[in-house]
Amino acid sequence: MSVISDNNDFSFKKSERLHHRKDIQELFEKGSSFYLYPFKVIYMTESIDSQIKPQQILISVPKRKFKKAPDRNFIKRQIREAYRHHKNLIDPEKLSKNLKIAYIYTTDKKMPSDVLSKKLKKTLERLHQEFTG
Repeated sequence: MSVISDNNDFSFKKSERLHHRKDIQELFEKGSSFYLYPFKVIYMTESIDSQIKPQQILISVPKRKFKKAPDRNFIKRQIREAYRHHKNLIDPEKLSKNLKIAYIYTTDKKMPSDVLSKKLKKTLERLHQEFTG
């Protein structure tokens, strides 16, 4: 039986979700952003307190582009899954900052999971590069 270390933790806990209205509002008002098709990525850092919190993310799929809730939910599920597999690219301990990220899906077409995963990985690599290099 093998033990999974924290570096390979592929879970997505509630503490990793950005869900407080105040935090979301602050992210959209004070955060920086970039666009990498099909995502608009809004991010913000804050200094780490005494306890290390995981980075937090918000996933948004506009109702204007996908009228049916099952379609929006499916895309959000794809994005969450991709994030879950690639979140180790940004390690808050190495960054010495907590990161809040919002992913806004901007296209009006569904994309295959493998393509979404590659695109999300590129966004995380870009964020990593910005904060470490």
